[in-house]
Amino acid sequence: MIEAKTHPVPLPDDVVALVPMRNVVLFPHLLMPITVGRPKSVAALEHALTHKTVLAISLQKDPQDDDPGLDGLCSIGTLASIVQHRAGEDGQIHAVCQGLQRVRLLALQSEQGFLTARIERIDEPSNPTTESQALALQLRERGVEILSMMPGMPAELAHVLQATRSPSQLADLAASLVDIEPAEKQMLLETLATELRLTKVLQIVGQRLEVLRLSREIGARTKEHIDDRQRRYLLQEQLKTIKKELGEDGGNAQEIARIDTAITAAKMPPEVDAQVRKELHRLERMQDAAGEYSMLSTWLDWMTELPWATPEALSIDIGAARSTLEAEHFGLDRVKRRIVEFLAVKKLNPQGRAPILCFVGPPGVGKTSLGQSVARAIGRPFVRVSLGGVHDEAEIRGHRRTYIGAMPGNILQGLRKAGARDAVMMLDEVDKMAASLRGDPSAALLEVLDPEQNSSFRDNYLGLPFDLSRILFIATANVLDNIPAPVRDRMEVIDLPSYTLEEKLQIARRYLVRRQREHNGLREDQCEIGEPALRAIAATYTREAGVRQLEREIGRVMRAVALQVAEGTTTRVRVEEDDLESLLGPATAEHEVALRSGQIGVATGLAWTPMGGDILFIEAMRVAGSGRLILTGQLGDVMKESAQAALTLVKSQATSLNLAADLFEHVDVHLHVPAGAIPKDGPSAGVAMFVALASLFGDRPVRHDVAMTGEISLRGLVLPVGGIKEKVLAAQRAGVTTVLLPARNRKDLHEVPTSTRQALRFVWLDHVDGAIEAALERRKYRGASDFSLI
Repeated sequence: MIEAKTHPVPLPDDVVALVPMRNVVLFPHLLMPITVGRPKSVAALEHALTHKTVLAISLQKDPQDDDPGLDGLCSIGTLASIVQHRAGEDGQIHAVCQGLQRVRLLALQSEQGFLTARIERIDEPSNPTTESQALALQLRERGVEILSMMPGMPAELAHVLQATRSPSQLADLAASLVDIEPAEKQMLLETLATELRLTKVLQIVGQRLEVLRLSREIGARTKEHIDDRQRRYLLQEQLKTIKKELGEDGGNAQEIARIDTAITAAKMPPEVDAQVRKELHRLERMQDAAGEYSMLSTWLDWMTELPWATPEALSIDIGAARSTLEAEHFGLDRVKRRIVEFLAVKKLNPQGRAPILCFVGPPGVGKTSLGQSVARAIGRPFVRVSLGGVHDEAEIRGHRRTYIGAMPGNILQGLRKAGARDAVMMLDEVDKMAASLRGDPSAALLEVLDPEQNSSFRDNYLGLPFDLSRILFIATANVLDNIPAPVRDRMEVIDLPSYTLEEKLQIARRYLVRRQREHNGLREDQCEIGEPALRAIAATYTREAGVRQLEREIGRVMRAVALQVAEGTTTRVRVEEDDLESLLGPATAEHEVALRSGQIGVATGLAWTPMGGDILFIEAMRVAGSGRLILTGQLGDVMKESAQAALTLVKSQATSLNLAADLFEHVDVHLHVPAGAIPKDGPSAGVAMFVALASLFGDRPVRHDVAMTGEISLRGLVLPVGGIKEKVLAAQRAGVTTVLLPARNRKDLHEVPTSTRQALRFVWLDHVDGAIEAALERRKYRGASDFSLI
């Protein structure tokens, strides 16, 4: 027992000592043990003992507050009397208090070293209503049931519940018995209306009762499961012993344990996990020498090594992604803007379906490196799947595991290599696939690239669905025409155009020279290539849309310098334009416009190829004959029809061109397109063919600085064509200054770089008459048999 200290000043009737409690709520009419240790609380308890008075107990709002004020205490507390107490060794006091009635705290003051509170007593209703009695009856039934399910509860509590007649006291008793948080108990203490308090307690008791029932059911099921596992374990140990005695022990216990651990670590979906464990049990019963053992073991290894677990959401830094793309790629502003837009959408909606991007462009323009930059920008692994030359559907879907040497398809092989389900997967050369007797791989690719289907992609080797929806697919192609329409429809096409000479120069300065210098073991102070030399390499030693050949030529220069440095003949070399012939030999890219243009019957056309734009010469010659049209140069059907249409158009306009009516009856026209080993097709050479024929029959040479493209109709209309940007860049590379284009292609000129638009003069054609005016030179002829176009 503690020694009570005397306090000379008693407190008024409406002022009592106050003990704030951190996690204890005392209900009226109930006993509750408390422990106090704070000096003010100890002093308040001693004052109540000394003067044999009651005290107020109230819950703190913040348990960490050591000196709460009125705002830090709950406004409703409990008036209590001290039934028993004793002092602890650490200065604390342990007491048993009995709640008397609810009180409202009106004001606090600190006197004589402890807290006091001016209170207002709250009386309970004396006459219970019919509704409160009904609620109390239901609470007694549920209270007895929950006490029977709670372990460690004395049986006398059930009798106390049954004997409590007052609905208000019954609600408080039940609230104190249920294991709930102090905040919930305080809420019940502050509920003054008896019916409402009974209703809330019934809800809490009902929830707790359901939890206890569910816990009991889970416990029962767990016990049954443990008993079953123990039984299976004993049987398995006995089976192992029997097999060992019979000499049939397979010795694969360690392998089975390893695979079982790997299955657990793989975090497969439940249906996949169940199937894999079923196959593991089959493997466990097999002998090592069984023919199916190796096949099933390999299948299980594949299943455990695939990235099944759901990847964590990655934070995407748009600024860092943009900086990465700018640092690693020059130009391609429209392409980089589209990639940044895609990343922005992915950041705002990580669970959304990602579009399938398809980079289309000539070789060497940076399609693969762009995909690698995207992976670095978003912090995901990158894996490349080459589809060039794939002609077997099993390359995509895999082989069934019953076949010898069966493996999953390239998609899952790439995922296993990447080790993540949200990798950036580049489907390279998607336009190079071909159908065969073994199926059409592009048809199998439909499921892979369809966001509505690839969440349950089924590989034949696995035989189970695999979710591909988190993969960022990026396809690459040189031409769209070779991609089947259903596959093309599932992809968003992003064109990567040819580079201009200035763009090639900047790429060489920023990336290629440094990379080739490092590859050849040179330092920056040992080899330097001047800007005029780089420009000359790009202009006279390469003819390409990309920069792949340009990098090879720079590598040849670096190797020649490396040889000199290794032999010790020099320590530092600066390569200038005059040194290129000695290092690389004569220039290989000639400007054929200067060699062939300016002649009668020779027109310069512009063509689009998978390698980018190029110039195309149309040569026309007339010889004595019977009016035949001879076509050579590996021309396709469409191009042959364009030649026939051009000749017909010239004949139809013989009068306006001042040509003799019988001129075409006694001559054969031979139309030839050089580079005869290369197949050519398409309608865009129609204008060039018409100009070549008009030049031939009118004896007027074609201007040497003019190139043209466009399809013609029999009415002389110039129709739009494709590939305008590549064709215009090819014209600039060839030294052309004037380009004739269909007027309906004017909208495509915005894709051409500003520097190229400023360097060339464009003539827009609605009719072939404009081509005659812009392309043919005026010339007077002396012979009476000559024909002139005026």
